[in-house]
Amino acid sequence: MSSPRTRRTRWVAGSAVTLALLFAGAATVAAARDDGAVPDPRTPSAESADAGFARDMAVHHQQAVEMSFIVRDGTRDEDVRRLAYDIANTQANQRGMLLGWLDLWELPKTAPAGQEPMAWMSGHRHAAHHTEGSETGFKAHDGALMPGMATRTELDGLRAARGKQAEILFLQLMTDHHKGGVDMARGCAEQCTVAVEKRLAQGMAEAQRSELDLMADMLAARGAAPRP
Repeated sequence: MSSPRTRRTRWVAGSAVTLALLFAGAATVAAARDDGAVPDPRTPSAESADAGFARDMAVHHQQAVEMSFIVRDGTRDEDVRRLAYDIANTQANQRGMLLGWLDLWELPKTAPAGQEPMAWMSGHRHAAHHTEGSETGFKAHDGALMPGMATRTELDGLRAARGKQAEILFLQLMTDHHKGGVDMARGCAEQCTVAVEKRLAQGMAEAQRSELDLMADMLAARGAAPRP
């Protein structure tokens, strides 16, 4: 069994690899933009589901990475730290891809003026949540911009928690986070037009559904359950 120091070294090394991949992706995108190629006429518009998903999921993923690094310092439980490590690396890598596509499409990384997060999901037949002003009544609050996102208050609670308390809170918050992410990914799988993005979204939904089952088992083992 590896020592805590060895596991920490692997975590830091893995994080460095992730950052290297993101920088490499950015360099590739920059080269693609500077080669004088004529833009593909099928490039998505700023208002499209493709662009909306890339923007919103990048924000959603960033918080998952943040929560994973927070719980790393709040517990020594190997199973929780392994899950957090996997989430941080997977979602940081996917976030780099999403932002790279926006660069490649020469589209802004923020929504057009007046457009709320997840407005692109209005046509998603399985959508359970929308942002403030929509028919389902979700309201952005305390830093939670989209369904499933933790609030600033909840993140502060996670930072302060230790041991079993930190593990349970992380698993509950990440369960909520994955539920919101799965719904968003399914929306892109239905509405996005760029084939590689649709495949990525479908893969996200399947992987996060599997992690939801795992986290339910991990919560049960700690005498807890997902939040209502």
